[in-house]
Amino acid sequence: MQDDLLAQAQAWLAEDPDPDTRAELARLIESGDRTELAARFTGTLQFGTAGLRGELGAGPMRMNRSVVIRAAAGLAAYLTKHGHTDGLVVIGYDARHKSRDFALDTAAVMTGAGLRAAVLPRPLPTPVLAFAIRHLGAVAGVEVTASHNPPRDNGYKVYLGDGSQIVPPADTEIAAEIQAVTSLGTVPRPTDGWETLDDALLDAYLARTDAVLAPGSPRTARTVYTAMHGVGKDVLLAAFARAGFPAPVLVTEQADPDPEFPTVAFPNPEEPGAMDLAFAKARETGPDLVIANDPDADRCAAAVRDGDDWRMLRGDEVGALLAAHLVRRGATGTFAESIVSSSLLGRIAEKAGLRHVETLTGFKWIARAEGLRYGYEEALGYCVDPDGVRDKDGITAALLLTELASVLKEEGRTLLDLLDDLAVEHGLHATDQLSVRVQDLSLITEAMRRLREHPPTELAGLRITKAEDLNRGTDTLPPTDGLRYTLEGARVIVRPSGTEPKLKCYLEVVVPVSGRPGLPAARAEATALLSRLKQDFSRAAGI
Repeated sequence: MQDDLLAQAQAWLAEDPDPDTRAELARLIESGDRTELAARFTGTLQFGTAGLRGELGAGPMRMNRSVVIRAAAGLAAYLTKHGHTDGLVVIGYDARHKSRDFALDTAAVMTGAGLRAAVLPRPLPTPVLAFAIRHLGAVAGVEVTASHNPPRDNGYKVYLGDGSQIVPPADTEIAAEIQAVTSLGTVPRPTDGWETLDDALLDAYLARTDAVLAPGSPRTARTVYTAMHGVGKDVLLAAFARAGFPAPVLVTEQADPDPEFPTVAFPNPEEPGAMDLAFAKARETGPDLVIANDPDADRCAAAVRDGDDWRMLRGDEVGALLAAHLVRRGATGTFAESIVSSSLLGRIAEKAGLRHVETLTGFKWIARAEGLRYGYEEALGYCVDPDGVRDKDGITAALLLTELASVLKEEGRTLLDLLDDLAVEHGLHATDQLSVRVQDLSLITEAMRRLREHPPTELAGLRITKAEDLNRGTDTLPPTDGLRYTLEGARVIVRPSGTEPKLKCYLEVVVPVSGRPGLPAARAEATALLSRLKQDFSRAAGI
């Protein structure tokens, strides 16, 4: 074992405050496993606009208390330098392994830095934390969560006082302050002095959810609900009860928090198999709608009966349905979406005379759209009450979608009928995704290099009319690592995931529809086009 690697590990061990990771690291040092030590000590987890996210374990390349204390110290230093010398920092956490420890460490660091800290009373949905920042007038907020990542992961999401997640240059400034922390011994960490909030904060959030629904609207749709082993159940049930909806039928196997996520390979409603138990419950009980949250309940998934069985609605389908519902209710303001989401939102907004904005991927950008009234991204994220929660919120999105299902039910119609209406009115907008998970991140770098050096000129027999390297930015977008191809009747965007070891390719085709009788042919054409786009783009990227 190289002496410098061993010295790093021993220095880290000497100040690690967590007996679990201390024991883990001591065993690694004793074993002399240089490969595993190098994986943990060659570099550090990078703090960026997604905050921190990574696998739990000892060392600077893992999520642990030492890394979190440094991150909290960096955030505290940033806030102090920007004049928030006695401001309030609100801290929330989910039910993953070590989440509460990371939250309390953050509270201790903020208190030691002269700031005021308040911790949510128990594991609660991320949107409750985002709400709390604005409701309490905080200067920043921290949510300890890895969202829908695998059980071995955790993360650290940072918000500023506007209730939105951080964007440049705040991320680089905070990262620099984190780097400046030389030793945990320089970070004051008192054992008390912060506030633990009570249920008055949760009551205020639930009262705010009333603003999502139209007074006197139908509340008759029956639902099946899964919390995906996360923290959404109690808050969603309370919100539905306040609204007067029928109590959702629970997928009991996934209803309560469990950091091991025992029934799913990945606790993400989009992943294959994750919704199987919910579909089984729907076949058994015959609801109007299936609703799912991801583990921290900031995302909302939905499924509907389609013929003889149930199918997931794509995020773009839910995004269009919610937009159409808000337009019908007379909503005004800006409708915003990420660039990887369907162009159908722009058509809906244009027809309604509303402003439409495209942003970079992530609610840290969508939430900052001027005059925002509604924002969504295809990865099941919806902001339907930006004055209350300036982030995606899987609880209020579920309420609004269930209201829409109730309105349609009263008319003898379904969500699929409304999707057909939108296709006839605006053209069939069909989307799909090619997502490649890797162990070796260099494969993603190589795929992006290959596409930049040898760009395709056509895909699926469609000519590429415009190719944009988003690294250079555009007239309306700051630079980001991505490529966008505009084709005749289609669009492809490819980018590395910001939170997972994945390369993501977002595909959309738009097929004209000649009235409702033309829908089956249009769907068949769109399906075939998407299939060819996937095949051709996979070859072009070498994935």
